[in-house]
Amino acid sequence: MEKRKFLRNYCFSCLVIFFSMVGDTHAGSASEIDIKVSAAIKRFADEVDSGQAFLNAAKGLLVFPNVIKAGFGIGGEYGEGALLIGGKTVDYYNTAAASIGFQIGAQTKTIILVFLEDEAVKKFRASDGWEVGVDGAVALIQIGAGGSIDTSNVTDPIVGFVLSNKGLMYNLTLEGSKMSKIKK
Repeated sequence: MEKRKFLRNYCFSCLVIFFSMVGDTHAGSASEIDIKVSAAIKRFADEVDSGQAFLNAAKGLLVFPNVIKAGFGIGGEYGEGALLIGGKTVDYYNTAAASIGFQIGAQTKTIILVFLEDEAVKKFRASDGWEVGVDGAVALIQIGAGGSIDTSNVTDPIVGFVLSNKGLMYNLTLEGSKMSKIKK
């Protein structure tokens, strides 16, 4: 009985910490999200070699400028962003994921999904809670030799990039992340 009570209190404490941090990712208004999305796109184009080539080829961009991931045994992440088509915001979304396992700490990251095919954008927009790995695959791009990205070998309809405050991150997964439309 004591062990169960400890576990319940532990899980509750973890979730309280996580959701108190999630409040920081709630942008509050459409204009605030748009400003943060624009800054994230500019940063991506400036810092990632060949990043502008992906932006130019995009049929749609889904940008989450401030996703907070936190965990202490049980973890989760949350962020809000926008879907842009033709450089204009068409919808707002949130992303959320949960995980269990050895994890301690918190980090902030930017997630950018580049839709390279019109059909991929159409399927994404038609979904009600789109989950990476279930409703569609996202190819995460890693940095190649010399710090550049080889755009010529990308054949996937959706390409993902994850940036930390130190730049493009690699060896990550978005598997299990769920993206849902929100009203702003």
